Amino acid sequence: MGFKPRTRPTPEPSVGEFMAPLPFTIDATLSLAEAYKRMREHRIRHLPVTSDGVLVGIVSIHDLHLIETLSEIDPHTVPVQNAMTDRPVLVSPDEPLRRVAGRMIDRKIGSVLVVEDGELRGIFTTIDALRALRRAYTRPYPSESRI
Repeated sequence: MGFKPRTRPTPEPSVGEFMAPLPFTIDATLSLAEAYKRMREHRIRHLPVTSDGVLVGIVSIHDLHLIETLSEIDPHTVPVQNAMTDRPVLVSPDEPLRRVAGRMIDRKIGSVLVVEDGELRGIFTTIDALRALRRAYTRPYPSESRI
């Protein structure tokens, strides 16, 4: 009969560990062309949308492409609010990564907005989820562990 040491469960990673903090935003009244410009400039695919500083939605590069397939759309005059999703999924920074990933899978969405105390704190995208997956499956080589 031997003694088994008690092990502490490993804390589950949270969205806050992998989110992009303080994401770039765009005002709902600005044009689709301006949204494209910001996405290209910052090399991103999602922009939280605000109105008078209040979070009102999110727009993705996919949303912009979809709207532009309509022949009567001029991206220089159509406002972002016409292309945005007005009910983005909101999560807290301490929400478990596993749960958030499940919600993203179930809803087939590429991002969620991270909100704390009513304030936008970050964005978590499928790229961030892949970074988390890479970390979970990356083991340092013996030579790296001494660095």
